[in-house]
Amino acid sequence: MGVVLMSKRELNRIDILARLDGGRLTTAAAADLMRITLRQTHRLLKRYRDGGASAIANRRRGRPSNNRLPDVVRDHAIALVREYYADFGPTLAAEKLGERHDVRVSRETLRGWMQRAGIWLPRAERRRIQQPRHRREHFGELIQIDGSDHRWFEDRAAPCTLLVFIDDATSRLMELRFVPSESTFAYFEALKGYLQCHGKPVAFYSDKHSIFRVSREDAASGDGMTQFGRALSELNIEILCANTSQAKGRVERAHHTLQDRLVKELRLAGISTIEAANGFLPAFVQTYNARFAKPPASERDLHRPIASTNDLDDILCWREQRSVSRQLVINYNRMKFMLRPNKTSAALAGKVVDIYDFPDGRLEIRWKGLPLPYSVFDHLQRVSHAAIVENKRLGEVLAWIKQQQDQRPHHRSGLAGPRRSNQKAGLMKDRADRLAQATKSPTRPARLGRRRCDVEVSAASAQATSEAAE
Repeated sequence: MGVVLMSKRELNRIDILARLDGGRLTTAAAADLMRITLRQTHRLLKRYRDGGASAIANRRRGRPSNNRLPDVVRDHAIALVREYYADFGPTLAAEKLGERHDVRVSRETLRGWMQRAGIWLPRAERRRIQQPRHRREHFGELIQIDGSDHRWFEDRAAPCTLLVFIDDATSRLMELRFVPSESTFAYFEALKGYLQCHGKPVAFYSDKHSIFRVSREDAASGDGMTQFGRALSELNIEILCANTSQAKGRVERAHHTLQDRLVKELRLAGISTIEAANGFLPAFVQTYNARFAKPPASERDLHRPIASTNDLDDILCWREQRSVSRQLVINYNRMKFMLRPNKTSAALAGKVVDIYDFPDGRLEIRWKGLPLPYSVFDHLQRVSHAAIVENKRLGEVLAWIKQQQDQRPHHRSGLAGPRRSNQKAGLMKDRADRLAQATKSPTRPARLGRRRCDVEVSAASAQATSEAAE
């Protein structure tokens, strides 16, 4: 006796038919349970009585479908895919076969053909397996860095970001800092605290965000290095970028642990602000490292001391170069800065100066290392595309945009004159106004007679006329 394959529905039908044959169910009740008609119920009952339970199995199981396409069509489609569309997916390949070769095949049929022919692999088979990587041997050899955007204060405050610096060899938390959002300035402040506490590591390991890596190596502007990369280069620290999040698994797993433990610790401590949380972190880091840190394979510490020639304030800042106009004006960050005239600044027209934008809000304009006195000529604060891209999380940027919009006065269309309150009418503006007044045509005299179309007739006057007529 051979093995009979049955589906779950067929097994359920056998049980119902056995009860119907035994008189425990009526035909109508059995048909309702099997969700078929009475005539089909009688047919199945006859098959059950004649052939037993095995007769209920689908008789076409294991046989090819009557609606399948001929083998000639299949072979022709596979030959075309091999020749022209070997690297195409089933959906796009099916579209091109219909458009260019008049071969009408559904994408799922073509998917099965391509899989059996070895041209297409299912996504599950194409999944890349991440092999575990051994830890580095030395403490300070590789530091993984990343930010975790999370509701660290739960419902007590808005979400923020925790910057995490973790050692690859020991899984020790080296630096934690709460910031509103991931940005270059936020990483500058965290890096400064790390360097002052531990020294310079051999390399940092991060993702491929624009804070750490220039996406386009053939970019026309810049030197192919981000501000964070430029600072690390001056400190003689290497920056490595991981291709996947699994490659920097130490810091990713630390995020999950911190999002559980640190959130609860902050709740127990009653902390709901970034400033108070940053003051709480040193004690938490000490407890965390005592619980989860591993001993390194080698006792040698590869951290290097900071050289006396390295000024961290000048290195860990945003630095750009700008040209000085003939009027000693410099454009930077949608603002205009005017150099105060003196012997040094007078000779800088047409030359390039350095802009030092510090994380604490200070800004210096330097010429060969010498700070130049300046004044702010105009404020044109807007959120530019670069500012949005530079922030890894948009939450902080959008909150800043909303704050700036709320602070701006509502525009009134009836205002006369310039919109800026501090802008005064200049000589050229007065001359243009006088010319505009002079070119205006003189006022036309009023017409003695009135046309019919000029007469304004209202509903009230029409009603009064009709009442007078009555």
